[in-house]
Amino acid sequence: MDFTLTYDLKIIVVGWDYMSSRFLKGAFILTLGSIISKVLGLFYVIPFEEMVGPTGGALYAHGYNLYSIFISFATAGMPLAISKFVSKYNAIEEYAVGRKLFKASMFLMLITGFIAFFILYSIAPIYANLVNDSTGNITNQDITTVIRAVSFALILIPFMSIVRGFFQGHEDMKPTAISQVVEQIVRIVFLLAGVFVIYKIFNRELVEAISIATFAATVGALGGLVVLAVYWRKRRKNLQNLMKKDLGTVQISLPKIFKEVLLSSIPFVFVGIALPVFQQVDLMTFVRAMQQAGVNIETAEESLGVLTLFAQKIVIIPMTLATGFSMALIPSVTKAYMMENEAQLKHNLDLAFQVLLFITVPAVVGMSLLADPIYTVFYSYNPIGGMVLRDYAPTAVLFALFSITAAILQGINQQKFTVLSLLVGFLLKLALNIPLIRIYETSGAIYATSIGFLTAVLMNLAFIKYFTKYSYHLVFCRTILISIFTGLMALLVWGMESGLLLFLSPEHKWQALKIVIVCSGIGALFYVVISLKSKLAHRLFGSKIDTLQRKLKLKD
Repeated sequence: MDFTLTYDLKIIVVGWDYMSSRFLKGAFILTLGSIISKVLGLFYVIPFEEMVGPTGGALYAHGYNLYSIFISFATAGMPLAISKFVSKYNAIEEYAVGRKLFKASMFLMLITGFIAFFILYSIAPIYANLVNDSTGNITNQDITTVIRAVSFALILIPFMSIVRGFFQGHEDMKPTAISQVVEQIVRIVFLLAGVFVIYKIFNRELVEAISIATFAATVGALGGLVVLAVYWRKRRKNLQNLMKKDLGTVQISLPKIFKEVLLSSIPFVFVGIALPVFQQVDLMTFVRAMQQAGVNIETAEESLGVLTLFAQKIVIIPMTLATGFSMALIPSVTKAYMMENEAQLKHNLDLAFQVLLFITVPAVVGMSLLADPIYTVFYSYNPIGGMVLRDYAPTAVLFALFSITAAILQGINQQKFTVLSLLVGFLLKLALNIPLIRIYETSGAIYATSIGFLTAVLMNLAFIKYFTKYSYHLVFCRTILISIFTGLMALLVWGMESGLLLFLSPEHKWQALKIVIVCSGIGALFYVVISLKSKLAHRLFGSKIDTLQRKLKLKD
């Protein structure tokens, strides 16, 4: 009997046991871990920028962005695919299949990791010659050295990601979340200490400091692996008990398993490299296009560092929610879709879209309004930084929506359309980047990115509607309401900022901090209160929101 048919029949018998509360719990754990990791990844950039400056940031981006693309190809989308398929086989109590897939995948990731390391290490000088003309402060040898320093992490990261995917497939999100945080802490401590010792105490070359900063990815990976090993020991008994419950009715060969997984995982690769690939276009074209626009190379390199590292670190914070929801969404959407439970599928989609927009829209609007003082607080006053952050912040909504829509398409087994939408968006970015930079300079690169991601998101939304018959009516109506509330909040924040600027300056860190705290604090409080009073928050987050209402004395 065909396994797909067997799976469909058995999952209907098993019934629906993945309610929205469990979905939210898994999403919350992953989101919390991702938020902590992203926040740590943001705050380390503050002392890092103080030590190495925009030129060091641009050099760091050259190495780390290419590494990000390679790590996606090295893992081949396997972690999320493993999560999906382990969950799939667990649902019909075929635990041995998932375990067999996990063991084989670990071996495969060790091989692909070494291959990716060898390729990245070897092509570093070729890449440096391609993206750099050596007329500025950054030489080709500098870029080569930095890329080779980060390449060693490719040996460990794929193996670690498979273990995380296995835990997620068992609906156990804590190991992933904790290991992400520990990995980030170890990486940051090593990075900052290394850069400080090399660059500030021993007064070595900038390239040596940046090489230490990129090599920190390898040290962080070791920290993450230690955490996962501890969790494996804790969970080993439970995993063994599951194996005893294995029905053993499905016998499937490893080649067939890998064929099924790889066909599903390829789109995960493209989703994982979406932002790095768009940034790679900037790294390869930005400086030359800025020079063609009449900007000197020193300013162009400074703007590149701000765009690809410093401002980008702030912008991705609002989209962190999408990361957690994407990882937790795939198993739940897959189950609902496979058992043709349209009501539960619609509920999960409504929940994901609305919560995402409810948080990200006001966050990016507030960030855009307070761009100058925010950039000063995190780094130091920089007119270029404030301008880039102001234009770049709204793009975070598109990043988040792309992540969510791509996850949904993967959940309903229409992964190939994610590849199509991303390809179209990337081609638009590639075609528009140089012309828009020539016209709008740094903002032109942001506009090209926004157009590319907007196109990809619209295509994904159309594909979701076509394959699931999902109606966006409720989301559209709630988006209008969210936009109205955000507009009212924006007017309040703008008015307050205008008043504070009469006697405070965004050019001074402590004065800028006062502006950010007062404006963002009151703006957020206003948004929360109006959302509670209108019952919008209650409709999104359920009865648990009553606790918050009582604490704010908005409900007896």
